[in-house]
Amino acid sequence: MAVIVRTKDRPYFLRRALADIAGQTFTDAEVLVVNDGGDEAAVQAVLEESGIQDRITVLNTPGKAGRCAAANAGIRATTAPYVVLHDDDDLWHADFLLRTVATLDESPADAGVVVATEIVIEERSEDGWSAVGRAPFWEGLTGITFTSLLEVNRAVPISFLYRRSIHDEVGYYDESLLTVEDWDFYLRVAAKHPVAFLGGEALAFWTHRPAAEGADSNSMFELAGQHSRDDLAVRDLALRAWVAENGPGLPLYIALVERRLRRTSTAASS
Repeated sequence: MAVIVRTKDRPYFLRRALADIAGQTFTDAEVLVVNDGGDEAAVQAVLEESGIQDRITVLNTPGKAGRCAAANAGIRATTAPYVVLHDDDDLWHADFLLRTVATLDESPADAGVVVATEIVIEERSEDGWSAVGRAPFWEGLTGITFTSLLEVNRAVPISFLYRRSIHDEVGYYDESLLTVEDWDFYLRVAAKHPVAFLGGEALAFWTHRPAAEGADSNSMFELAGQHSRDDLAVRDLALRAWVAENGPGLPLYIALVERRLRRTSTAASS
């Protein structure tokens, strides 16, 4: 299986991510580090001290290709049956790969597997970044379904190991999107195949740094406004495709119902 690490000029986080991968109890994984237009010498220096450099391939993209293009470059560069995106600032439980790989080995019908995930709030410290708070991501989540994904994203890249072959069926990450590319991909996957879910103890850790700026920032904070725009773009594209096949009748009626409900709600609150 292949672990794809997206990074750009963040040697602290890249060093931490590679140590996280090196600490996995499952060790039969190749690692593709996609350096998205960052300092190549700095990346090489981190790799040389990782202890797993014999398992790592570096892909240097020309200029800043972007999050989606970086993910796609890594996926296209491997023939491994399973892939997972491990962004440089996120982390795993030591048994993440062991348990997710075993789940897919035992569940041939599932396109992938999502694990229970914890949000980790980080603040800058003398040693880099340290956890100052934790909270479950979608507490009480019991599964990943197409229906639930229609409302809002229920997974993040660090939490989802899946079959690489699914890209041959539903396509790659949409490079026209600056954000929500993972949600858009999950929708296409879940529309065609079931996705397994491992609940209970969190096996993936999605880090948040609300106060960070520049290279250390999170895309969800740095690109907060773009998330809303891309969310609407994904929905609009899907709706237009549906209308092309079925006509505008049902969406027009739903819009009418929504308008009536809004008027009723406004009248009730006044």
